[in-house]
Amino acid sequence: MTDMASVSSTDLKHRRQQLKRRRQIKFWQGMWRSLSIVGLTAMIVWGVSLPDWTIDAPERVKIKGNKLLSITAIRSLLPLSYPQSILEIEPEKLSREIEAKAPIAKATVIRKLLPPSLTIEVTERNPVAIALPAFSSPTSNNPEVGIVDAQGFWIPKNSYADLENTLELPELIVIGLTEQFQPYWPEIYREVSRAGIKVFEINLQSPNNLILKTELGNVHFGGYSSFHFRQQLLVLAKMRQLPDRVPTSQIDYIDLSNPDTPSVQLK
Repeated sequence: MTDMASVSSTDLKHRRQQLKRRRQIKFWQGMWRSLSIVGLTAMIVWGVSLPDWTIDAPERVKIKGNKLLSITAIRSLLPLSYPQSILEIEPEKLSREIEAKAPIAKATVIRKLLPPSLTIEVTERNPVAIALPAFSSPTSNNPEVGIVDAQGFWIPKNSYADLENTLELPELIVIGLTEQFQPYWPEIYREVSRAGIKVFEINLQSPNNLILKTELGNVHFGGYSSFHFRQQLLVLAKMRQLPDRVPTSQIDYIDLSNPDTPSVQLK
């Protein structure tokens, strides 16, 4: 009986020693983790204060995906003060500002800490027409003169020129692209671009008479209708031999308001 009591006492003491040892190990493990976190934080704070953790010049920003706008033009849009800490740059905010200032549909800003770098991947908007308000000209400095893409996104012409002086402007002109016609612009442009007849100008000033200036002369379509416009352009394409019969100089306009009975108004 005494031997059993002695064994139990020894076993209990041994267990207490193991428990104490485990507590000591956990304590030092926790202490080591805390010191590691503090040390890592201190290293990061110290590291970002070094010149290598900053964007010190526009050339340190990489631009990808651009075809129309130059790298210099896109870099000029960046609201960055050089040198600037890489951690102070907010990618989402930077993306929004670039998209708002240029014909860029999407700008993705990629920020890397190791090594510190900034990459901007852009998807540009392809300009398809010069957009004029009523009674204006393509060379006007009117701030309402702009450039639009196939979806109708509008940007001031002067801003576009400031971004890229060497960019070739579209030949197509659209007049009077107001909020009324804005929803229809994508399909109007799509149908015109595949009409088979060269179109120089789309005049939307009158809601009751869409007018195209084409290689055959001015063409009146009447009020715009998605279905009828497509049919009207098919009829116009069949009239491409008209100049062989009637000189273009003698044609005032072609009336396609009723595509079933097209007519030619002479001067």
